[in-house]
Amino acid sequence: MAQKSIDHAFTATSLTSTATDPTFAGALSFMRRRFTKDLVGADAVVWGVPFDAATSNRPGTRFGPQAIRRASAIFDNDPQYPFNREIFAEMAVIDYGDCLLDYGNHQETPAAIERQANTILDSGAFMLTLGGDHYVTWPIVKAHAARHGPLALVQFDAHQDTWLDDDRRIDHGSFVARAVRDGIIDAGRSIQIGIRTHAPEDFGIRILYGHQVEEMSAAEIASIVISHTNGAPVYLTFDIDCLDPAYAPGTGTPVAGGPSSAKVLSVLQRLHQLDIRGADVVEVSPPYDHADISAIAGATVAMYMLGLRAERRAAAR
Repeated sequence: MAQKSIDHAFTATSLTSTATDPTFAGALSFMRRRFTKDLVGADAVVWGVPFDAATSNRPGTRFGPQAIRRASAIFDNDPQYPFNREIFAEMAVIDYGDCLLDYGNHQETPAAIERQANTILDSGAFMLTLGGDHYVTWPIVKAHAARHGPLALVQFDAHQDTWLDDDRRIDHGSFVARAVRDGIIDAGRSIQIGIRTHAPEDFGIRILYGHQVEEMSAAEIASIVISHTNGAPVYLTFDIDCLDPAYAPGTGTPVAGGPSSAKVLSVLQRLHQLDIRGADVVEVSPPYDHADISAIAGATVAMYMLGLRAERRAAAR
């Protein structure tokens, strides 16, 4: 015990140091990474955007970042499965905390998110966002596109989020339509996986519907995603309701008929060829969760996103 410490999120001696906190105790940053607003030396930054005023059904995703951080404490300090590497020994990752938002002035929300996202991206670090409802992806993907140009969107979701709006509406179901219309995402190289609803427009985005995902292997799905994005810079967004409600009951708009967490994680594991410039996990709603099922799934997806980043960095050396 003499060599161990607790509250690693505050007591870490370096950005690549290993945590020794017991699973049931200690400060709950994402995977025990150091809590800091100092971006110097960070290769990747995890932050939360606790916003759910755009939801059309059940609210509660404002508590999503807290829940995902809490669930991430179950990961031990051995090499992370299935990457078989000590992600945080190779890649300096910090938890930047949460986006500051005015709950009484939602019209200021998109600008506030984009402004704070820009601060992180200006450091050159990879940014992984914990939502929040899916509206938060809109200002975040704008910030990424300002640096990288139009992005291929790889979206795991039960919904297309292509409902048209008037550019002022705060709605979690319209960010894709806005992004295509404004040239922020390249629709021809974008793909949505797990869709189980209909929307008025698809904007030419390729769709793998829920029943198709059910019939395909994880390797087949990953191959299609890699081929369709065709080397373009990618923004990866994961709505937890992509999963069947059996695997993610804690979400605002659950839709039956989705894939298991095991299948989707197997797909993600195979996406190391993608040039992922930014990523998020959204729509985890703890008030509707049970035994942290959805939060654990969300934390695992987020860890896979960091694992993919670590693999790509290692391959580039």
